[in-house]
Amino acid sequence: MNILDSYFSGLTMRILLVLVAVTSVQLRAQTYDVRHSGAIGDGTTDNTLFIQKAIDSCAVTGGKVYIPKGVYLSGTLVLKSNVTLHVSAGATLLGQPDTKFYPHQNSGIPFYGEDWAKQALIFCKGQKNVAIEGQGMIDGQGAAFVKTTLKKPDRYKDRPYLLWFAGCENVSVTGVRLQNSAFWMQHYLGCKYLRIDGIKIWNHSNKNNDMMDIDGCSYVTVSNIIGDSDDDGITIKSTSPLVSEHITITNCVLSSHCSAIKFGTESVGGFRNIAISNCVIKPSAQLKTIYGKPGGIGGLAMEIVDGGMMENITVNNLVIDGAEVPLFVRLGNRARKHIESANTPGLGKIRNISISDVVATGAGITGCSFTGISRAPIENISLHNISVEFAGGGVGSDIQRVVDELEDAYPEGTMFGKLPAFGFYVRHARDIKMSGITLRYKTAEQRPAFFVSDTHDFSILDTHVKPNPGPQAMIKVEKSSNGLIAAKEYHFPAANFIEKDKLSKNIIGKKE
Repeated sequence: MNILDSYFSGLTMRILLVLVAVTSVQLRAQTYDVRHSGAIGDGTTDNTLFIQKAIDSCAVTGGKVYIPKGVYLSGTLVLKSNVTLHVSAGATLLGQPDTKFYPHQNSGIPFYGEDWAKQALIFCKGQKNVAIEGQGMIDGQGAAFVKTTLKKPDRYKDRPYLLWFAGCENVSVTGVRLQNSAFWMQHYLGCKYLRIDGIKIWNHSNKNNDMMDIDGCSYVTVSNIIGDSDDDGITIKSTSPLVSEHITITNCVLSSHCSAIKFGTESVGGFRNIAISNCVIKPSAQLKTIYGKPGGIGGLAMEIVDGGMMENITVNNLVIDGAEVPLFVRLGNRARKHIESANTPGLGKIRNISISDVVATGAGITGCSFTGISRAPIENISLHNISVEFAGGGVGSDIQRVVDELEDAYPEGTMFGKLPAFGFYVRHARDIKMSGITLRYKTAEQRPAFFVSDTHDFSILDTHVKPNPGPQAMIKVEKSSNGLIAAKEYHFPAANFIEKDKLSKNIIGKKE
């Protein structure tokens, strides 16, 4: 080969390398405008196939599927690996109002609810590096799926989630507004490395309108959420043997007619290593309720009733306004199988829980309960720097009322009715530490501030309790042992500071 041939050969090779590099960059990150696939944002054209075509093309190269300003009507869309669905400002992805547009899906993970929860507007199974982002809106038109006459479980069927991710990894949902789901707003089942940040949620169009369900997921961050839902708010579940673990929830403003932050009810795999902080819980802007109460049934509800373990949970810096029961912890034994062929769950456990720096106002007459069952007490629970203002209005006969065990009942903060303490009722517990507790009420109270039953190795220190008008004690203790009780502000007759039965041993009380 002569010098000239060698030069042109090298030049050709360099050109080919440049073309390959340019092509590689183009393949590596592309944006697919759904209009180029045929989508029309007029609110009436069915765009399911057009948007899916854009998703499928994007999955080959990776990149973004872009939904521009307009209203894009669609049925089920299947999201795929390396695809970001970008819903731009002024854009609405609008769910079709008919079940025929939502084919049944299989999550690949057996879970409680799989017999009826089979549909979604956006479905993603077993994919990696997927995202939904933007300043636009996704609306499920959930009111079109209301079933007023059907009983469980038939009334659950043919109501699609808005978002359903199952068995996925590296999932991100940011910025968008989600509203009007026919069922739960978003269900994340068995996912790893999940980020939900800066989204707004409105869900008041149907029954079971949960705000968000984190179910058997791990390595999860939920932050900067502003949400309002008829049913439960940010909900951590375990509808399968998968554990919900390594989760943080922070900087959220939440409203729910039921429980704003909730663990459960399904708890088969359990909950572990979870931190919740800096959240405001306020009454819903929607006064009409489907379930619950306008101000909410619960602020924070922590429940294990289908086996599983709840452990290593911290909750701090909560403001709770209007919830009937601001704080509720319940270990029960409903023992519901997650699938028919599964073994019946054994007794669950609740242990190593810290709740601190909570200010709650507008609470109802019920009171807060922290309860296990006789065969399975809750353990190592710490409450510190808690201030609650209750409605008050309890009478003397409430103190003598027998609180049913309700071991296998659905857990809810109001499940026991009006409690024999206006503040905290603690039963079947061990190693309970309460300090810096301030309790007030609006209407005169005849119930004690605390009622402790079958509780051992406990302390209630540095209490600030509004004085009661009658002769009742500040705390009543029964069937308990090894308790230290101290009041910083003491407004009770000395003889009535502590009332304890003959079965209680080593209960010490003092004024600090």
